[in-house]
Amino acid sequence: MILDLTVHLHYRMAQAADLLLQVEAAHLPDQPVLDSGLSLAGALPHTRIAAEDGIGERIWLHVEQELVCDYTASIAIARPTHDICVLCATPPHQLPGDVVKYLMPSRYCPTDEFQNFVTAEFGSLQGGARIAAIRDWIESKFLYAPGCSNSQTTAKDTFVQRQGICRDFAHVLITLARASGIPARFASVYAPGVVPQDFHAVAEVWLDGAWHLVDPTGMACAGNIARIGVGQDAADVAFITSYGPIEMIAQWVTVGSRLA
Repeated sequence: MILDLTVHLHYRMAQAADLLLQVEAAHLPDQPVLDSGLSLAGALPHTRIAAEDGIGERIWLHVEQELVCDYTASIAIARPTHDICVLCATPPHQLPGDVVKYLMPSRYCPTDEFQNFVTAEFGSLQGGARIAAIRDWIESKFLYAPGCSNSQTTAKDTFVQRQGICRDFAHVLITLARASGIPARFASVYAPGVVPQDFHAVAEVWLDGAWHLVDPTGMACAGNIARIGVGQDAADVAFITSYGPIEMIAQWVTVGSRLA
């Protein structure tokens, strides 16, 4: 499958500000970028830096008044899909060093507060079977409701309210996976069929010695997702972070798909 992306961002600054931008799909073996273009009007010369875990890049920008960002890309998704139910968990003492941090609580994922819940609700299941049950439980119990959460909403808030958007659903799955002793991280992605179409968020879990994409909203599957970046939670992979006041003028994302 090939994904065709178009992204338009238009932001205005009340005063000169530094911005950290992460909108480009990562160049990875399972999602080669066939072609791409990035235009940054209003930004002074920029600097590229590595993103979390070396997946994707961030761009430092200095903007005086307005930023207009246009990004296009075509990406071939060449990722095998697995039945997550049959994948095995790795005992914590056998985890690679760079994976261990994804067992820990983070800003939006208070893992330590959910250990009793996952034991009571999913205690009879292990590994990928538990992840699949958590995914299905979130999709069936939570309402997808744009506008009901904000940048301060944690997995605990969403768990209580039983509603949120893709970011919130991903945070809950990550939290419950980590509480189960399964490493999980946040992935900012592009995917077709997302309603409303926008930047999308899913989880990745470490099973059978590799990372596997899981979407608790049920809107995307691993075979049609292009990663932008990953991190402990949404704070690590915001598409734009401003170190100064910022106002959105316009923003839209389109993701089309076609056969390779």
